[in-house]
Amino acid sequence: MSTQPALVLVEPGKTEVRQIDIPTPEPDEVLLQVNRVGFCGGDLNGFRGLFELQEYPNVLGHEVGATILEVGSQVPDQLKPGMNVTLNPYLNCGTCLSCRKGRPNACQDNKTMGVRRPGAMTKFISVPWQKLHASSQLSVRELALVEPLTVGFHAVDRGRVVAGEKVAVIGCGIVGMGAVAAAVNRGAEVIAIDIDDAKMQIAKLAGAAHTINTTKVDLHETLQAITDGDGPDVIIEAVGNPATYRAAVDEVAYTGRVVYIGYAKKPVDYNTGTFVRKEIEILGSRNCLGDFPDVISYLESGKFPVDAVISREVSLAEAGAALADWSANPGPITKIMVNLDNESSR
Repeated sequence: MSTQPALVLVEPGKTEVRQIDIPTPEPDEVLLQVNRVGFCGGDLNGFRGLFELQEYPNVLGHEVGATILEVGSQVPDQLKPGMNVTLNPYLNCGTCLSCRKGRPNACQDNKTMGVRRPGAMTKFISVPWQKLHASSQLSVRELALVEPLTVGFHAVDRGRVVAGEKVAVIGCGIVGMGAVAAAVNRGAEVIAIDIDDAKMQIAKLAGAAHTINTTKVDLHETLQAITDGDGPDVIIEAVGNPATYRAAVDEVAYTGRVVYIGYAKKPVDYNTGTFVRKEIEILGSRNCLGDFPDVISYLESGKFPVDAVISREVSLAEAGAALADWSANPGPITKIMVNLDNESSR
């Protein structure tokens, strides 16, 4: 059997390129030639040993832009070789309570590619055809941005954001940027919050009406000024830091909604009287639920600043070092993309 190079997260702080088998698709599967794979915050936390779900060793990668190479005998005719696609990287059990309720994104035994099963950071992968989403308009580069943006779109859906509301997004990485874009797309007035001016400029390109750099101005005073003393109707936390977890509750408006995407790396202490007195809703948001077509349609509209969010593009051979660099200096990075187009073929 032929082999191919793949980026493997061996243990916290260590990656290496290993040879793995090139898969043969089953009758209901599609063989993909992977063109682009993005690094996500989960990859970064897995590298740092801070992601509780990460399994080692594992091939990384679940943000995919690919081309269909071969289709199995049971694959519908609408999927054909040569089509550009992205994929839903989540695998749910189908039997737990969340799955039975129609919310497989919160499956109790979810297995995301690159986290609890092998990922896509290699040249060829085989996946069930049901996991694919195609676009005749988007490039493979754009398609590799779909999955992380869906996470932000799902958070906005969880927050029930509607036109005219003031929505603050804490953290302008790619997932936070997805939340900014989704809220703007719904007609909300969006406040982007970060500690990096370059990221907030990108948020403006995505439609944010206001930006707050918390290293330069007081968060509370600035939010109060923007919202006429009310606080934001919705705050979406996309950092995963105890301080920003607390800030979301402290700063949200009375009867507002807080949506948490990020995993806080340590327990968070709250003044529980704050969220009882305000009668706020605190919501978790995990992965996505049916958001792929919406994000693809949004990207096809040309509204999203694709070039601006891709901070760096590297080869597979350079990917491990790029991940280590990101861990050492995360501030300036929004998205690192791995380009596999120059990797050797079968």
